[in-house]
Amino acid sequence: MIDSQPTRNLALELVRVTEAAALAAGRFVGRGDKIAADKAAVDAMRLILNTVQMDGIIVIGEGEKDEAPMLFNGERLGTGEPPMVDIAADPIDGTRPTAHGLPNAIATVALAPRGTMYNPGPFVYMDKIAAGPEAKDVIDIEAPVEENLRKVARVRGEDVDDLMVVILDRPRHTELISRVRKVGARITLIPDGDVAGAIMTAMPGSKVDLLLGIGGTPEGVLAACAMRCLGGNIQGKLYARNEEERRLGEELGYDFNKVLTLEDLVSSEDVFFAATGITDGEFLKGVDYFADGATTESVIMRGLTGTSRRIIATHRLTKLSKISQIPY
Repeated sequence: MIDSQPTRNLALELVRVTEAAALAAGRFVGRGDKIAADKAAVDAMRLILNTVQMDGIIVIGEGEKDEAPMLFNGERLGTGEPPMVDIAADPIDGTRPTAHGLPNAIATVALAPRGTMYNPGPFVYMDKIAAGPEAKDVIDIEAPVEENLRKVARVRGEDVDDLMVVILDRPRHTELISRVRKVGARITLIPDGDVAGAIMTAMPGSKVDLLLGIGGTPEGVLAACAMRCLGGNIQGKLYARNEEERRLGEELGYDFNKVLTLEDLVSSEDVFFAATGITDGEFLKGVDYFADGATTESVIMRGLTGTSRRIIATHRLTKLSKISQIPY
C-alpha cells in the first residue's frame, strides 16, 4: 500500500497567473496593437508569478524574436522559497490573433524541477511533430511526412483521409502543405498558436490528430510540458533561419540535426501546466466581458498524476480593481 501524502499541486496556483494575463490582454483584442497587448499580459503574469511559493527561474521566455515585451531568460520569480523550478512562459501565444481578434490566442505557463527544461539559447525556431497517446510511439520527425501520416492512421484504426493535421499558415510550409494534401489528409491552417495546436492532438474529444511544421522553440517546450501530463508525444529539431544563425549554433555547441525527444525537452514527469483562453478557439474559449466582470476558461495539468482540469471562472472586476495593480 502506498502511504505517501499528496504533494502540492502548483497548477492550481498557476491558473491565477494565466487568468490574470488573459484578462489583461483581453482588453486589447482586435485593437491592432500587439505590443500593448503583450505588455499587459507580461506585466500581469509577472505580478502573479511573484506571489507563488517557489524559487523560479525563467528558462523559456517569449519576445526575443519580435522584440516584444517579455519575461526574460534568467529572470527569478516567486517568493524565493522551495521548490526550485524552471519556468516556461508565453503570456500570449498568438499576439497577432489577439491584436486582430482572430481565434486561438491563449496565455500559458509551465513549471518543472530546476534543470529539467531544455534551454534553446538564442534560437527561436524549431521543426516539430506532435501526436496524442495513441500515436506517441510511431511519430518520427526524421521520417517522410507521408510515412508519419500512414503510421498515425494505422495505429488509430483510420484511413489517412480521416486525419486532421494542424500546420501554421506560413510560406515556409508551402511544400509541407502540398505533401499532406497529396497523401489525402485534411489540414487546419492556423495563423499562430501552435502550443494549442500541439496540445489538441492529445486532448480527449479533439478533432486534431497531428501537428507538423516549424514554429517557436518556447512553444515547443511549453507543449512538451503539457504532453508530459497528457501522455502524448512531441519531437523537435532546432531550425536555423540562415547560415549566420547556423554558425552561431555550432559555436555555442548546438546541433541542428539532433532530434529533441520529449525527454530532452522536459526530462521530469513532475511538471505543471496552465493555459487560459484570450480569444475563442477550438482549445479554449476566450475572455468574455460583462457589465461587472468577465468569465474565463482555463485548463490546468499535472504530470505526476496525469490529471487535467477545465476551470470556468467568473471574475468580479469591480472588486478586483480595489485590490489589484493590474488594470483589468
